[in-house]
Amino acid sequence: MLEHYRLHKDEEIMLDRFNPDDTAGFKRKEDVRDAFEQMERKLRELQSKLFASKTDAVLILFQGMDCSGKDGVIKKVLSNLNPQGFRAESFKKPTVEESAHDFLWRTHKVVPAKGYITAFNRSYYEDVLITRVHKLITDEEAAKRLKHIRHFEELLLDSRVHVIKIFLHISPGFQLEKIRERLEDPEKLWKFDPSDLQERLYWDRYKEAYEDAFKHTSTAQSPWYVVPANERWFRDYLVLRIILSAMEKLDLSYPKVELDEDILLRVKSELQKRS
Repeated sequence: MLEHYRLHKDEEIMLDRFNPDDTAGFKRKEDVRDAFEQMERKLRELQSKLFASKTDAVLILFQGMDCSGKDGVIKKVLSNLNPQGFRAESFKKPTVEESAHDFLWRTHKVVPAKGYITAFNRSYYEDVLITRVHKLITDEEAAKRLKHIRHFEELLLDSRVHVIKIFLHISPGFQLEKIRERLEDPEKLWKFDPSDLQERLYWDRYKEAYEDAFKHTSTAQSPWYVVPANERWFRDYLVLRIILSAMEKLDLSYPKVELDEDILLRVKSELQKRS
């Protein structure tokens, strides 16, 4: 199933071939509820092994158009993880300090340490997306940055930081409906940003920028996944399945602890006396 949503190295990427309304044949949320809950339990078990072993780290990148649900999917899919070993990072317009460094600096410093899982709400890919759409960098500079990103992700993988890259795919009509909901719902109005309407004018440019980024950075080791996100319940199901599949491949296990036999016998004896 996941293979259908996975992008392959050097293939010509066309987002139009992915249907944002796709639900893989499932009709409603109830169809995946039991499977979703089972995957949640498995993910918590794997997180526990990851945290205990301290051999690997997991970085999950979420990209998507405005209103694609990056905040929502992190909350829904990852909120059941142990917060001791998980955090989420969000990236907005670079600060003065961040702008004074290379474009990877602000994200590199919050990459998870071994034993931890981190979710990025937007990421270093913004520096080849919004900058390119608004012509803040040239195509030549974008090509250089994409090369740096490939090398950066190779460095992370060599350091046993496993990168899971997810694009939440929505339609323009769905985005407009979400913007309308924000304007009409007092509890969602705080999410509304007038720039969201302005950015809609650049939809086709963003699509082209994403397609080019996917083409140059979707590798066998760190592929991109295009997740249909018009149906939120299917978005959550598929994202959880992608993350779980990636973590199962790490072959995680609890570390073996060898105790001195004499010490172990004394401890057992003491426990028996106190029981």
